[in-house]
Amino acid sequence: MSGSTLMNFDALAAGPVQHQPYTYLMAEDVVTAEQAAQIRADYPAINEPGYLPLSKLERKGAFAKVTDDLMSPRLAEILGQKLGIDLSDKPRMITVRRISKLSDGPIHNDSKSKILTMLLYLNEHWDESDAGCIRVLNGPDDFADYAAQVPPLAGQVFAFLRSDNSWHGHLPFEGERYVIQVTFLTSQDELDRKENRGGLQYFLKKLLRQRN
Repeated sequence: MSGSTLMNFDALAAGPVQHQPYTYLMAEDVVTAEQAAQIRADYPAINEPGYLPLSKLERKGAFAKVTDDLMSPRLAEILGQKLGIDLSDKPRMITVRRISKLSDGPIHNDSKSKILTMLLYLNEHWDESDAGCIRVLNGPDDFADYAAQVPPLAGQVFAFLRSDNSWHGHLPFEGERYVIQVTFLTSQDELDRKENRGGLQYFLKKLLRQRN
């Protein structure tokens, strides 16, 4: 790992790739527990559920450094090589979560405007339950029918190619769940639309909760 980066790109590149039921990668130790603690300490003040676009957030310290890594050409190169797609000219959106609510994470598939999504988890501990652990699902109907599961512990990465059957989700969880998401998109127009919509939805939800 280079001294100019926080992420361990070698650990990401070493992650195994599976192709059933769709193409995905799982890796571990992409950041250390100590680095994840530094990132959490420098996390922006997100006190509402949901993902917020990085462009709407203050960046500092280790959080700024890891998001620099996530925007780097090296990340696109490794993910492209591992998952068999050229991402070098694709716009990417970073969204950030700290809080989950019980209705988050239902079984879903991503829109066709998304090419590839990567999740970097940053939580120090996780209990023994499966709640909040993302699952690679074999279909759209049953959380119990899954091929793999990723706990949201510090340094764990889950990345997948969007396809017509890339079903995923997690069992209901409420509380702190630190995760940074990187999504490669089909066009700059899609990036602009999603960032604007994501920021507006977050602040409207925050305003509504404050009024209630």
